[in-house]
Amino acid sequence: MTEADGRFAYDGLDRTLHEKARLGILTALVTHREGLSFTDLARLCTLTDGNLSRHLDVLVEESLVQITKAFSGRRPLTTCKLTAAGRKRFREYLSQLEQVLRDAAEEESAAAKAKPRPGLAEP
Repeated sequence: MTEADGRFAYDGLDRTLHEKARLGILTALVTHREGLSFTDLARLCTLTDGNLSRHLDVLVEESLVQITKAFSGRRPLTTCKLTAAGRKRFREYLSQLEQVLRDAAEEESAAAKAKPRPGLAEP
Protein backbone atom coordinates (compact mmCIF):
# COMPACT_ATOMS: atom_id res chain seq x y z
CA MET A 1 0.00 0.00 0.00
CA THR A 2 1.44 3.35 -1.01
CA GLU A 3 1.10 6.72 0.63
CA ALA A 4 -1.33 7.78 -2.14
CA ASP A 5 -3.73 4.87 -1.53
CA GLY A 6 -7.00 6.20 -0.21
CA ARG A 7 -5.92 9.82 -0.78
CA PHE A 8 -9.33 10.69 -2.19
CA ALA A 9 -11.52 8.42 -0.05
CA TYR A 10 -12.84 11.29 2.15
CA ASP A 11 -14.26 9.13 4.91
CA GLY A 12 -15.28 12.32 6.74
CA LEU A 13 -18.00 13.05 4.18
CA ASP A 14 -20.82 11.90 6.41
CA ARG A 15 -23.59 10.32 4.29
CA THR A 16 -26.26 11.56 6.69
CA LEU A 17 -25.16 15.16 6.15
CA HIS A 18 -24.11 14.86 2.51
CA GLU A 19 -27.63 14.33 1.15
CA LYS A 20 -28.71 17.51 -0.69
CA ALA A 21 -31.86 18.32 1.29
CA ARG A 22 -30.23 17.62 4.67
CA LEU A 23 -27.23 19.73 3.69
CA GLY A 24 -29.60 22.61 2.98
CA ILE A 25 -31.46 22.09 6.26
CA LEU A 26 -28.25 22.06 8.28
CA THR A 27 -26.89 25.12 6.49
CA ALA A 28 -30.11 27.03 7.19
CA LEU A 29 -30.05 26.00 10.86
CA VAL A 30 -26.35 26.74 11.40
CA THR A 31 -26.99 30.32 10.26
CA HIS A 32 -29.95 30.71 12.66
CA ARG A 33 -28.67 29.84 16.14
CA GLU A 34 -32.07 30.44 17.72
CA GLY A 35 -33.63 27.94 15.32
CA LEU A 36 -36.26 28.26 12.62
CA SER A 37 -39.94 27.50 12.45
CA PHE A 38 -40.82 24.43 10.43
CA THR A 39 -42.59 26.69 7.91
CA ASP A 40 -39.59 29.00 7.49
CA LEU A 41 -37.22 26.04 7.14
CA ALA A 42 -39.44 24.43 4.48
CA ARG A 43 -39.56 27.74 2.58
CA LEU A 44 -35.80 28.35 2.81
CA CYS A 45 -34.99 24.85 1.58
CA THR A 46 -37.89 24.67 -0.92
CA LEU A 47 -39.06 21.38 0.54
CA THR A 48 -42.62 20.12 0.95
CA ASP A 49 -43.81 19.64 4.51
CA GLY A 50 -43.70 15.86 4.09
CA ASN A 51 -40.22 15.86 2.60
CA LEU A 52 -38.86 18.21 5.28
CA SER A 53 -40.47 16.10 7.98
CA ARG A 54 -38.82 12.93 6.63
CA HIS A 55 -35.37 14.55 6.54
CA LEU A 56 -35.82 16.06 10.00
CA ASP A 57 -36.67 12.59 11.34
CA VAL A 58 -33.25 11.38 10.15
CA LEU A 59 -31.47 14.38 11.67
CA VAL A 60 -33.34 14.05 14.98
CA GLU A 61 -32.55 10.32 15.12
CA GLU A 62 -28.86 11.21 14.73
CA SER A 63 -29.19 13.85 17.53
CA LEU A 64 -28.22 16.61 15.11
CA VAL A 65 -31.45 18.59 15.30
CA GLN A 66 -33.88 19.26 18.13
CA ILE A 67 -37.59 19.78 17.44
CA THR A 68 -39.71 21.79 19.86
CA LYS A 69 -43.49 21.92 19.60
CA ALA A 70 -45.30 24.80 21.29
CA PHE A 71 -48.05 27.30 20.64
CA SER A 72 -47.85 30.89 19.48
CA GLY A 73 -51.18 32.20 20.67
CA ARG A 74 -53.60 29.54 19.54
CA ARG A 75 -51.49 28.37 16.62
CA PRO A 76 -49.12 25.42 16.85
CA LEU A 77 -45.45 26.32 16.34
CA THR A 78 -42.79 23.74 15.54
CA THR A 79 -39.23 25.01 15.91
CA CYS A 80 -36.15 23.25 14.55
CA LYS A 81 -32.75 23.93 16.05
CA LEU A 82 -29.28 22.51 15.56
CA THR A 83 -27.96 20.71 18.66
CA ALA A 84 -24.44 21.31 19.99
CA ALA A 85 -23.48 17.86 18.71
CA GLY A 86 -25.07 18.68 15.36
CA ARG A 87 -23.14 21.95 15.10
CA LYS A 88 -19.87 20.12 15.88
CA ARG A 89 -20.54 17.31 13.42
CA PHE A 90 -21.55 19.79 10.71
CA ARG A 91 -18.34 21.79 11.28
CA GLU A 92 -16.29 18.59 10.94
CA TYR A 93 -18.17 17.74 7.75
CA LEU A 94 -17.48 21.21 6.31
CA SER A 95 -13.80 20.84 7.17
CA GLN A 96 -13.68 17.59 5.20
CA LEU A 97 -15.54 19.22 2.30
CA GLU A 98 -13.01 22.08 2.30
CA GLN A 99 -10.26 19.45 2.02
CA VAL A 100 -11.99 17.99 -1.03
CA LEU A 101 -12.02 21.44 -2.65
CA ARG A 102 -8.35 22.06 -1.82
CA ASP A 103 -7.33 18.67 -3.18
CA ALA A 104 -9.33 19.14 -6.37
CA ALA A 105 -7.81 22.58 -6.95
CA GLU A 106 -4.27 21.35 -6.27
CA GLU A 107 -4.64 18.30 -8.52
CA GLU A 108 -6.22 20.33 -11.32
CA SER A 109 -3.46 22.93 -11.08
CA ALA A 110 -0.74 20.26 -11.09
CA ALA A 111 -2.32 18.51 -14.07
CA ALA A 112 -2.57 21.79 -16.00
CA LYS A 113 1.12 22.50 -15.40
CA ALA A 114 2.22 18.98 -16.32
CA LYS A 115 0.39 18.73 -19.61
CA PRO A 116 -0.45 21.47 -22.11
CA ARG A 117 -4.10 21.75 -23.02
CA PRO A 118 -5.08 20.36 -26.42
CA GLY A 119 -5.20 22.96 -29.17
CA LEU A 120 -2.66 25.28 -27.58
CA ALA A 121 0.72 25.60 -29.19
CA GLU A 122 3.84 25.19 -27.07
CA PRO A 123 5.57 28.55 -26.46
